[in-house]
Amino acid sequence: MRDNLMKITPTMRVSPSWAGRAFVMPKSKQVYKTFNNLKITLLCGFVTILVLRGTIGIGSVGIATQGKGDLSDGVHSRKEAARVLSELKEKNKMEADEEAEQEIDPNKPYSLGPKISDWDEQRQGWLKEHPQYSNLVNGMPRILLVTGSQPKPCDNPVGDHYLLKSIKNKIDYCRLHNIEIFYNMAHLDTEMAGYWAKLPLIRKLMLSHPELEWIWWMDSDAMFTDMVFELPLDKYKEYNFILHGWDELVYNKKTWIGLNTGSFLLRNCQWSLDILDAWSPMGPKGKVRNEAGKLLSGTLAGRPDFEADDQSALIYLLITQKVLWGEKVYLESSYYLHGYWVVLVEKYEEMIEKHHPGFGDDRWPFVTHFVGCKPCGSFGDYPVERCLKQMERAFNFGDDQILRTYGFQHQNLGTPKVKRVINGTAHATTAQDDLNLTHPSFKSATV
Repeated sequence: MRDNLMKITPTMRVSPSWAGRAFVMPKSKQVYKTFNNLKITLLCGFVTILVLRGTIGIGSVGIATQGKGDLSDGVHSRKEAARVLSELKEKNKMEADEEAEQEIDPNKPYSLGPKISDWDEQRQGWLKEHPQYSNLVNGMPRILLVTGSQPKPCDNPVGDHYLLKSIKNKIDYCRLHNIEIFYNMAHLDTEMAGYWAKLPLIRKLMLSHPELEWIWWMDSDAMFTDMVFELPLDKYKEYNFILHGWDELVYNKKTWIGLNTGSFLLRNCQWSLDILDAWSPMGPKGKVRNEAGKLLSGTLAGRPDFEADDQSALIYLLITQKVLWGEKVYLESSYYLHGYWVVLVEKYEEMIEKHHPGFGDDRWPFVTHFVGCKPCGSFGDYPVERCLKQMERAFNFGDDQILRTYGFQHQNLGTPKVKRVINGTAHATTAQDDLNLTHPSFKSATV
């Protein structure tokens, strides 16, 4: 049966039969709702006690003993109770609205949006009508780096701090390399939550910004650790989809980690809209995603049994439809478009001693990606303490390249404290910038 699944079948571009939109609430969601309702019941009981205490008082023998101070406390308790009840009502309303949004027509196949077949023509027409919005900036293809995080605060409060560090890191790189940046915190499609949220967002940005040549997606847990390295865009003139990966692992060994979707470039063109449409049918949460997960685990080497994720689905698509997509997909391994943090972070000091920024490879990694760490969530594949420690080191490793242009660097990679490394001078315009990052003059590729 596995051999049959591997066959290249062009007709598979049509949504498979298991990709209908029937919505079945997962058991985990049911348990969560039951637990949440129990919490609300207990909170309401507690609030009732507060109200009664503030109103009649509770003495040692059950007789009211309110004095002047007690009356003040009672008023405060009633105000606090009213606030809690108001918040509970608002929370219930939000959850009811969210559930209403999840009402799905089971007879309607999933789609990212209206089918578009002439995007290249539409885009070229728009560019001609709006010459002030060129797809080139100083001879360099216009790139939009897209990243984001969940709309709610992190379960672990320190996670929000590291999200801030992560976006600061990306802003620094984009500022130096004349790249625009977009940070998203909204679920544009509730069906495509989790791993899949990037797909509807990328499609919407492509169609809304015809002037963009490339969309560069980067996960929030990935950081730039080489601020000097530049994407070799000339290398990708004939390609539309650039990911970190290996042809051998994807097409021959069919492993589920043969490529990584945490950092990739997608050209703004009709081909890209088509592959997004072909990629998305396994994404809708619920029965569709669960059933697709079983198919992926039965097909891809080493994949555990869990719901369909965007990375596995893309590998499955490339394996089964290589003729349709493979020619325009470039799997990059000459530098770290995605660098697995576990094999990199302990070597930073050695890299500093032996090398310098600009290589992008194992001598000085371009991107360090904290796959398996969940600093914003409650659970992850690695201990939270280890992840946070190494995320701090990765951030400081990249940040030192920025700080050095102003004469500072971190005291060591494990601390936010900085020290002066270059003394100031009265001739400020002659100050040395060994990395050429103060006023970068990178040679950019054209397409």
